[in-house]
Order: sequence, then C-alpha cells, then structure tokens
Amino acid sequence: MARYLPLLLFIVAVAGGGALIGAGTAPGEWYAALEKPWFNPPGWIFGPVWTLLYVMIAVAGWRIWMRRRTGGAMTAWWLQLGLNFLWSPVFFALQSPGMALLIIVSLLAAIVAFMRLAWDQDRGAVWLFVPYLAWVSFATLLNGSIVWLN
Repeated sequence: MARYLPLLLFIVAVAGGGALIGAGTAPGEWYAALEKPWFNPPGWIFGPVWTLLYVMIAVAGWRIWMRRRTGGAMTAWWLQLGLNFLWSPVFFALQSPGMALLIIVSLLAAIVAFMRLAWDQDRGAVWLFVPYLAWVSFATLLNGSIVWLN
C-alpha cells in the first residue's frame, strides 16, 4: 500500500494541477476571435485528451521516482511539467501565442529529454510519454499556425 500512495499523490498533483490551470485559463472571446487552421480540433476534445495524458504523465513520473528520485530523468520530468503548466496561462491569460510557442517548443524538448534519460531506467515510463509527445507535437503545429495566421 505504501508503494501506491506516491502514485496517488502524483496523479492528484498532475491531473489536479492541470484541471485547475485549465479551468482558470479557459478559452474566451479573445481565443474565439482568432483565425485558426482548418485542422483545429473541436473544443470538447481537449478536456478528455488532457485528462488521460495527465494520468499517463503522472504514472511515468511515479515509475521513475520509485527507481531514482533525483537525476536527469526526474529533472526533465519536473521541467516538462512546469512548462506544461505554464503554457495555458501564457497563451490564454496573457494572450500571447508567440511566447506560448516558445514555451511549447521547450516543452517538446523536455519531453524528448525525459524519454531519452528514462530509457535505461524504465522503458514503460518512456512508452507512457509517446502519446504525450504526439499530442504536444500536434499542439505545437496548432500554436505555430495560430501565430502565423494572426
């Protein structure tokens, strides 16, 4: 049981933090007025996708943390989480797609760094990040397209 308490804490912190940030920075009129690319997904898809991704991010972080609480992989994991949590306030609250694009490109680099650094420790944790990498890659394209179109 003691092994799974940290997992619960990781899930609560990551998914709960993501939900709070999402609720506090929900897209409003400013975002609705932006020109968006043809491949912009419907708004309802973001909540379910991010909920699933946040659980996977939490599990991956927990798996690495249970093996080695410090080191490059955990540093990269914390860095990606910080950048992830920073993106929405910058994009939506500060209404700065350009600055958000810099953040999301950095986020992509942190995700790849985590995957590379965690590979020898726990490949399961790395595989949990594959959908996250795909989604953030798509989100980077979307963010860049919004910058370009506006």
